[in-house]
Amino acid sequence: MQRQKSFQNNFSTLYLVATPIGNLDDMSFRAVKILNLVDIIYAEDTRVSGKLLKHFEIKKQLKTYHDFNKEVKTNEIINNLSNGQNIAIISDAGYPLISDPGYFLIREAIKNNFNVVSIPGANALLTALVVSGIPPHPFFFYGFLDSKEGKRKKEMEKLVDLKETIIFYESPHRIHKTVTNMFEVFGERDLVIARELTKRYEEIIRGTTSSLMEITELKGEIVLILQGKQNEVISSDLSILEEVNKLIESGVSSKDAIKQVAKNRNIPKNDVYMEYHK
Repeated sequence: MQRQKSFQNNFSTLYLVATPIGNLDDMSFRAVKILNLVDIIYAEDTRVSGKLLKHFEIKKQLKTYHDFNKEVKTNEIINNLSNGQNIAIISDAGYPLISDPGYFLIREAIKNNFNVVSIPGANALLTALVVSGIPPHPFFFYGFLDSKEGKRKKEMEKLVDLKETIIFYESPHRIHKTVTNMFEVFGERDLVIARELTKRYEEIIRGTTSSLMEITELKGEIVLILQGKQNEVISSDLSILEEVNKLIESGVSSKDAIKQVAKNRNIPKNDVYMEYHK
C-alpha cells in the first residue's frame, strides 16, 4: 500500500497541468500559479506550449516530452525530481495522459515515491459529453480508433455490446469513413460530432449514424459521442403468455423464456413471471 499526502510532505512533486482546449480564458488561476512555481515544464510540442506560456507571461525552462523520447526524458525527469526540483508536464491541449503521452512517466514517479498531483482544467471529452444530449453516464472513453479501416472496424466490433455511451476522438480527414464504419458495425444509433470545442467555430452536430454519414469534410479537433447499445424492444402480436409458451415449445426452459420475453419487451422479469404463473 502506498499513501500519498500530496501537500503534507517535503517530497518533490510532478504536476500534471491541464491546459485550454482552445479558449485561453479556460486556463485556471491555479494552473498559471503552478507553472510559475515549478523549476521545469515539459510539453508535448514546445512550439504550441511556448505560445501558451508567452500569453500568460510564464518564463520557465521548457523541454519536450512525447512518445518518441519518453524513456530518455523519463530518466531525466526522475533525476530532476531526485535533485529536489518540482516538474510540470503539459500537453498541447487538455489533460496530460488523456490520449496524450505521460503514463510511462507517471508510473516511474509513483514507483520512486514522488508526489504526483493533478491540476484540473479543460477536457474535450467531458465538454462534448455534457452538451451532446446523449445520456452522460455511465460512459466509456475509448479515444482514437485505428487509422486503418480494417483494424478500426475490428476495434468497433469489440465495443458493439457496450450499453454505456462511448466517446471517441477523431481526425477531421477520417470523419466520413469513421462514421460510415460506425453505421456498418453499430447500426442506427444516436451520434454527436463535436468539433472546435470552446473556439470561435465550435459546432455540435447531432443526428444518427446514418444521417451523419452525409458529413464528408470538417475542420478542427473532433469528439464523437455514440449512444450505447439499447435494450431491444421487439414488437409482437402475441400476448406475454403466448410468447413465453412459444419459446418453451422451441426448447427454451421456462426460466430462460421468461427472462427473454422480459428483455424483448423491456419490462420487469417479475411481470412476465406473474403473467406466466397466474
